[in-house]
Order: sequence, then structure tokens, then C-alpha cells
Amino acid sequence: MTNDERRVEVDLDDEEYGFEFAERIRALDLDEEARKRLGGNVTVTRAGSRMFLYATSEEAAREAERVARELLEAEDVSGSVRVTRWHPDAEEWLDASVPLPQTEDQREAERRRHEAAEIAEVAEEGVWDYQVHVDPPGHREAVELEENLKAEGLPVSRRWKHLTIGAPTDERAEEIAAKVRATAPEGTEVTIGATELQHPVFVFFGSALDRLR
Repeated sequence: MTNDERRVEVDLDDEEYGFEFAERIRALDLDEEARKRLGGNVTVTRAGSRMFLYATSEEAAREAERVARELLEAEDVSGSVRVTRWHPDAEEWLDASVPLPQTEDQREAERRRHEAAEIAEVAEEGVWDYQVHVDPPGHREAVELEENLKAEGLPVSRRWKHLTIGAPTDERAEEIAAKVRATAPEGTEVTIGATELQHPVFVFFGSALDRLR
């Protein structure tokens, strides 16, 4: 994403109207001036009673906000509408009134806040967003590596000779992977995966199958 990605978030009080509202947004016959302000097509997605209208500029986002509000009023449907902006360092959509960080110190502060929030979420839910998977050449090497990494305060779990290290962000996962590659025994395989995309059970099962072939 660029540093100026914006979207309009529509939260409907009536979830059953969600699909119909999204279709009405897509099917609107806008006048030429409105289409001009939108700067082309606005992508519309839906998650239950929530609608997301992705725009290419601030002007387009404000126009999409206006259109959404007018449609809510015309259809006599209650709900809230707001414009948000993607913050790459915080890795989240924040209200458009929140400025993007302009200095490296400000960007680092956003990254730290994001990482702290992710760690707090892990403490509550017990699941890391990212995982570093480490496959040393043997069991003895895996045990030694596990001890060393735990001594550094990293959240390591081991199943036989397969290690998994939790990470709150992809940047932190890259840092951990680089550290492991620099200190692990020769022949160690190190990969990174988002938890929802690469569950360790599947990784380990696949590795076992590969060795049996």
C-alpha cells in the first residue's frame, strides 16, 4: 500500500441490510461531477453489517463518504460513517484526522505502539500473528538452540527438533529470523509465516512427509 490509502467505513445497525446496501452502493447511477470527484471506481467490500469503500485519494474518500451518508438517509437506515487512513507503521486503519508520522522517531513510536498492542493481544488470546519456524539438522542441535533462544527471552516452543518462535509483527519476525540464521547450526532451515496462513501443524506434517518420500 502507498502512504495515502483511505477508506470509508459504514457500520449499519441492521446487519440484514448489509448485502442490499453494498449492492445499492455498487449500482448507484452517479452524476458526472460525483464520478469525477471519486476519481474512478471505488472498491466496495462487506463483512456482515460493515461496509468498506476503498478510495484512491482524500477527495475520493470524502465523496464516497457523502454518497454513503446520502444513501443511508434515502433508505432510512441507521448507521455510522467515518473516513479512515492506513498507517503502515502501526499496521492499522486509523481515523483520517490522525496524521501520518513524519519523522523516523514518530514512525518508530508507531511501530512500538503496534508491537505492544500485539503482545497484549497475545497475552489475552495466546496466539501470535507471525511465527518463525526453525528446523535444525538434528534433535540435539534443536535442544541447544531452544535453550539459547529462551535465554534471550524469545517465546520458543519445540516439538522434537522443530522450533516455533512467536512474533507480534512481520518486522519483528524478520529480525528474529535473521538472528537465528546468524547463530543456528549449519543446515538449519528458517522460514516465516503468518499464523492464519501457515499453522505449525501443517508445516511440521509437510516436513515429515518430505523426509519419508
